Amino acid sequence: MESGAFPEKQKRSFRARLLACLWPSVRLAAHCWASLLVAGGAAAQGEPDRSTAPPAAKPAAAATSGNPAATNFSTGTGLLGHLLGLRDERGVKLGGLWLADTNVVATGGVQPGGWTSNSALFIGLGIDAEKLVDWHGASFGFEFLQFNGEDSNAQAGSIAGYNGIVGAPPFNRTELFEAWYMQEMIKDVLRMRIGRSVPTNDFGNVLRPVAFADPNQNIPAVSGLLFSPVFVNGSMIAAMPGYYNPGNGVTVNFTPTKSFYLNLGVYDGNRARGIQTGLNPPMFNGYYFNIGEIGTNWLIGEGNHPGQFGIGLWRQTGQIAMRGITEDGFGGFYLFGSQRVAYGVNPGVPSSSVSVFFQLGSNSSETLPIHQYYGAGITGFGLIGGRALDSMGLGLGVSRLNPNLFDRPIELMVQAYYQVHLFDATFLQPTISYIPTPGVSSATPGALAMTLRLTVLF
Repeated sequence: MESGAFPEKQKRSFRARLLACLWPSVRLAAHCWASLLVAGGAAAQGEPDRSTAPPAAKPAAAATSGNPAATNFSTGTGLLGHLLGLRDERGVKLGGLWLADTNVVATGGVQPGGWTSNSALFIGLGIDAEKLVDWHGASFGFEFLQFNGEDSNAQAGSIAGYNGIVGAPPFNRTELFEAWYMQEMIKDVLRMRIGRSVPTNDFGNVLRPVAFADPNQNIPAVSGLLFSPVFVNGSMIAAMPGYYNPGNGVTVNFTPTKSFYLNLGVYDGNRARGIQTGLNPPMFNGYYFNIGEIGTNWLIGEGNHPGQFGIGLWRQTGQIAMRGITEDGFGGFYLFGSQRVAYGVNPGVPSSSVSVFFQLGSNSSETLPIHQYYGAGITGFGLIGGRALDSMGLGLGVSRLNPNLFDRPIELMVQAYYQVHLFDATFLQPTISYIPTPGVSSATPGALAMTLRLTVLF
């Protein structure tokens, strides 16, 4: 809907309400970060539900990933649309997400004592064409991204990236992040999405929530870790389209049963040769990223603990050159899984639980930065007091680096976080990352980095 359709008084009212919503979070983030540095304290994080709330209701919240924009199709809670008078029954949802963080390399790395700050604002419009114009099975999605940041990972000397909000330069960018049309051909079984989208939502997504008909069995989010390989398997970094370089192409989702799926995708593959696809129009010039994944989920044990597993194959075409090395295409495989291992751990929170996950990936490339990746983690939900929406977690990532590009064979990364639900759909997450072997150089000392991430969905 165009802004001109609303009176100036209403627009001023909306801006005032939005600012009133965000400003307390900014002040709180600054205060908590200062407290963290002085006292070494920790907070906790939770994750918001992407479902649209009724117009008069506050946004619902549940556990979330460290970067919700990298793991979900729908942006925000729909509050933005509600403030503009949009109603769910019309099939139009307008929402947003703001991620802001501050980072410091406390010791070691390339730049010890270095500070960086990052901000990513997403505004997403979703249209259910079946509700809006009775176009059966059709929907459209559009998303805008404004990113302003710094090279946080370079200060620590990390190749895999301890902060997933930061990718390749430029670090100030305005882009059309998503613009797609999706058609459901067989209800709840077969659908196809065409256009500009984020393939990491469909492929290798270890953070994907595990959902069942009984909400008590759901895992709301597998982890709130911030490092990059939890969003895209480390063995596909610099090749697979995703945040903040989306893929232009076609995705097919086939779900013949509620516990099994097959996903296929073909995308513009120019990301592998260094093109920033988020800042450029589609280029179909012989460089393609092809990928397929099968997966399943289940309930096991007396507690009906949910779990999931996925395995995928991918192939990059085209001639890729890097530092004097040239290769004509390459490919790889990956797999991932997650499992809830305990439920009702905290008597004060009946839904409290503990889940674990793992990742593995390998490629045949001579030009990608990481040859093999191994990752694992554990997450606790609602384990402290009566704070049902808080979570905490620990993750480990091992990246076998490309010897053609780096003299250090392995980059090891350990990260711990505590994610706190502040109010409504606002979350604060202090995170500590330790990288004993930064991959940028064998002479770079181990880095200890601290991050404070604020997540606001609206």
